[in-house]
Amino acid sequence: MGLYWIAFKTIVVKEIRRFMRIWAQTLLPPAITMTLYFVIFGNLIGPRIGEMSGFDYMDFIVPGLIMMSVITNSYANVVSSFFSLKFQHSIEELLVAPVPNYVILLGYVAGGVARGLGVGFIVTLLSLFFTDLYIHNIGVMVSIVVLTAVLFSLGGFINAVFATKFDDISIVPTFVLTPLTYLGGVFYSIQLLPEFWQAVSLANPILYMVNAFRYGLLGVSDIPIAVAYSMIIGFIVILFSFSLYLLNKGVGIRS
Repeated sequence: MGLYWIAFKTIVVKEIRRFMRIWAQTLLPPAITMTLYFVIFGNLIGPRIGEMSGFDYMDFIVPGLIMMSVITNSYANVVSSFFSLKFQHSIEELLVAPVPNYVILLGYVAGGVARGLGVGFIVTLLSLFFTDLYIHNIGVMVSIVVLTAVLFSLGGFINAVFATKFDDISIVPTFVLTPLTYLGGVFYSIQLLPEFWQAVSLANPILYMVNAFRYGLLGVSDIPIAVAYSMIIGFIVILFSFSLYLLNKGVGIRS
């Protein structure tokens, strides 16, 4: 077990050093982007909208914007890092090492979680310049953001496994992740939608994460918290099992 712990820690430290070394590409851009969201949607458009779910519009969108940054960065870190490992043929060094595949998977997921939480923390600090931050339930807030980072780190790993060129690692974030994020209740409550579209929105997994995190901060949610936890944990179990299956089979890795 000591050997496995060293291997896990080595991967995590490597991943953290990787995104910290290029912080101008990994940490600064999301901070600037979220600041623009705060200014445009919160300060400029927010006063025209008024309140939503009993809160100022700025207060309402802050949890969603924090989650957006966590989702995109935890996903991006793993997909880019693991695909680079494949592209440079460095993956062989891991495959021949006396380390179980689940340790390798956990190491890369932990690296993605570290970047997601780091960017989320930066965005949270930036939000304090625009609004007072409420904390309704810190346990829910912390657990949901960690689980979400784990889930999308696993999603990034699966994308990296199937990617065959660098263009492939941008297809899912562009055509799947971004639309789901914008339609996941970041900027609105689904209670504003017609009944049919409320039902359709329930098929969006990001809706559960955003609302659960919003509950942790503001105490309001369009989704029951128990349902949100069940959905997130269920997706994590499915994606982790699938990721480990792909790694054991060598899909996209062994030629």
